[in-house]
Amino acid sequence: MHFTTDAQRACYERLLPWIQDLYPDQVILHDALPIFIVPGGSAVAYVEVAAWGDDAMVRTWAYVVTGADLTAELMHYLLRQNAELPFGAFSLDEDGDIRFEHAIVGSTCDRKELQTSAEAVMRTADEFDDAIRSRAGGERAVERLGLVMPEASP
Repeated sequence: MHFTTDAQRACYERLLPWIQDLYPDQVILHDALPIFIVPGGSAVAYVEVAAWGDDAMVRTWAYVVTGADLTAELMHYLLRQNAELPFGAFSLDEDGDIRFEHAIVGSTCDRKELQTSAEAVMRTADEFDDAIRSRAGGERAVERLGLVMPEASP
């Protein structure tokens, strides 16, 4: 595992038991990067511990839709949603994939804040992926990553 700063390492080591306890059957630990991967619904949350000056930042994000037609109408829709949502914001990555993300300060992050961030990101991505696909096409995270999700109970 590569860490840029001592603060990043300390934050990762503090979060590790919390995330393993919160998501015992779901969490995937990245081999080389300080990232926890947590599938939930049709979304997959990435909880990334990043160096941030003399502190660390806990950035939680999820792919919402990849390969969407990025029209002006879709961008307007996403910006309007950003104004309405209590946590996080929609963004585009360098490949034009639609993501939802939220960030918190690493040194002050506690277990409840970590859980709230991860679940808000997963819930929002899961809630909006179908609405965005119906407007602009593309694939949800589960299709993009080739994940097989359990069937819903009747």
